[in-house]
Amino acid sequence: MSLLDEVGKMLGSATGGPQGGGFDVASALPLLLSQSGGLQGLLQKFQAGGLGDAVASWVGTGQNLPVSAEQLQSVLGSRQLNEVASKLGIDSQQLSSQLAQHLPGLIDQVTPNGQVPEAGNLLAQGTGLLKGFMKS
Repeated sequence: MSLLDEVGKMLGSATGGPQGGGFDVASALPLLLSQSGGLQGLLQKFQAGGLGDAVASWVGTGQNLPVSAEQLQSVLGSRQLNEVASKLGIDSQQLSSQLAQHLPGLIDQVTPNGQVPEAGNLLAQGTGLLKGFMKS
C-alpha cells in the first residue's frame, strides 16, 4: 500500500467514512494526489488554473476561500475527474460537488502550519490529522 493510500485511509477513518451509503470524499484525495504528482503538483494545477489565491488560503492559516464544482472541473479536467469518480463508484458531477465542499478543508488539514509537507512527511501529517479528529 502506498503512502498516499495510507493517508487516504486515515483521512477516511477520521471523517467517518462514507456518508449515507455514498463515498468518502477523503478517499478521493490520494487518487488526486497520485494523478497530480503529489500535493505540490495538485496545488500547482490550481495555481496554474487561476486559483492561486484560493490555494494560498487553503495552505495558509487563515480562512479557506471556497471553490466551485465548475472551477474544479476546469482545473482538473473531465478526464481526471472521470477517472477518480470511476474508481470511487460515483459520477464526476457528484465528485466535483463533494470536492468543492471538502477539498479546501482537507488541504488545510494536511498543511496545518501553513506549509506544504515534503512527500515523506505526508504520512505524519495524516497521522496528526487523525489524532486531531479523535480529540473532537
